[in-house]
Amino acid sequence: MEVVTLRNAHLHAQVLPSIGGALARLDALSDGSPRALLRAYEIEPSAGAPDPTPSQLACFPLLPWSNRIGNGGFHFEGRRVDLARNRAGEPCPIHGEGWQLAWQIETQSPSCVGLLLDRRGRTPFSYLARLTYTLIGPVLQVRLEVCNYSDYALPFGLGLHPWLPRTDGVLLRAAARATWQRGANGLPAAAIAIPEDWDFSRLRPLPTRTIDNVFSGWDGVADIVWSETGQRLRICADMGYYIVYTGPGADFFCFEPVDHMINAHNLAGGPASHGLSLLQPGQSLVRTVRFETGGGGYKLQ
Repeated sequence: MEVVTLRNAHLHAQVLPSIGGALARLDALSDGSPRALLRAYEIEPSAGAPDPTPSQLACFPLLPWSNRIGNGGFHFEGRRVDLARNRAGEPCPIHGEGWQLAWQIETQSPSCVGLLLDRRGRTPFSYLARLTYTLIGPVLQVRLEVCNYSDYALPFGLGLHPWLPRTDGVLLRAAARATWQRGANGLPAAAIAIPEDWDFSRLRPLPTRTIDNVFSGWDGVADIVWSETGQRLRICADMGYYIVYTGPGADFFCFEPVDHMINAHNLAGGPASHGLSLLQPGQSLVRTVRFETGGGGYKLQ
């Protein structure tokens, strides 16, 4: 397992190209000591240690779609696209495929690594993807790009799946306009009013009950504050949806910036009306997510 280490005066990150191109950790270097901004995976230095799964790591990419697609696939422009289930115990294909494949290093420097995933000639999605992690001062910028190499148009969607430390004092702000009830197989069933304990229009604690729901109408900015230490993290994305997942007693939560609705491929109105991008052959889609760290002394508003 190859480990790529990125570091500057503000941040330290570890990238695992062969494990879905995922981040193993992202740490703020405050007062000379690292502090985990995302859930950290401790890499075993000993030979023969088992490789982690993507779901043990800090963050992995979502492509060519995010979350679940129902009905074993979808119809688009007169063509049936069948998708295989790809996670044990999960009835729907989930999170695309980039998180389960090995990426290749294309470029590398002390503060940046560019990864390549070549799926040209594959079915049902034929594409070339690039994933770039760049440290810029106190910011980790993640750029995800996909180019359609199929002979026909297809709907593509992108996102990231970060896992964050959940403490008693963690607070989240991520304004949204709507959310959905979680139905059968984890698919959205019906739009509902945002419950009071899910209203993240201001900084608030995570709900005490399980949440695994998608929100739309996001303004693209989320703030996470660990009030015990004053450490904060801002997530900025050019995307209009996010998913929050956590449960009672969990020591983590997920805040996933995504550019489309769960099961957008099968929803009334067509995939483009729910955030997916319809790429013609040779067309590309680019999304960028920025993780910006802040130190102690953050004033809660």
